[in-house]
Amino acid sequence: MTTPTSLREAEMEARARRAVMESGDWLTVDEILQLSGVRSRGDSVHPAQWKQQGDIFTINDHGTDYYPVFGLEKDAGYRPYRVMSKIIDIFKEDKDGWGMAYWFQSINSYLGGKKPQALIGTDPDLVIEAALDEVQGVTHG
Repeated sequence: MTTPTSLREAEMEARARRAVMESGDWLTVDEILQLSGVRSRGDSVHPAQWKQQGDIFTINDHGTDYYPVFGLEKDAGYRPYRVMSKIIDIFKEDKDGWGMAYWFQSINSYLGGKKPQALIGTDPDLVIEAALDEVQGVTHG
């Protein structure tokens, strides 16, 4: 049975997913390979392997996996930041790919009002602390 509350929740989730997809922060496998200068899918470690190894997460929209560009280190040939696997491990019991996407792209009070995705490359330890804070559900007051 559909209730007004469940309808509102579905509408909110649809808006949140649209906002994530429209942010421009997501790449397909082919886009990653193009950025990294790989000529074919067999030339190097494949993004799907990174996902399988827990080095990156994806969101799936209409049957296509999208990888977070903010989780890829440009200076390392667009490979995942090392901190990504630690954060994924922290969230593995609590958040799926979409849950992690929402977290990375949301303003975080633990990070002084910044988004976790903005600090991955510059302050990874602080992002880990914020992830732990999120999972532990610390209450302030």
